[in-house]
Amino acid sequence: MTEHIQTAFSFPAVGRKEVRAAFDEGRLTSDAGVMLLAQAKRRLGPAERLAECIADPRDPTRTAHAVSDILRARVLAIGCGYDDGNDLDTLHLDPGFKLA
Repeated sequence: MTEHIQTAFSFPAVGRKEVRAAFDEGRLTSDAGVMLLAQAKRRLGPAERLAECIADPRDPTRTAHAVSDILRARVLAIGCGYDDGNDLDTLHLDPGFKLA
């Protein structure tokens, strides 16, 4: 009996970047589900809609991240089980979160 094992599969492209799941090491993420969450986020736009409801009193010339970007990162982190909010310094290096 021959056993066929699929060693790679593709996700829909993100922008112009190919997203492929493979099991041959390389740049790894333990949170590949964030790609599915990001796809749903793009369709529904919850971070952008929430950001419209939040006044941002910060000086725009001294602001690195828009409120929608902060909310988007927080929503994706919570969706992946990082609900305490102190993991984003590490997660921004994760390949899955970078693409999301």
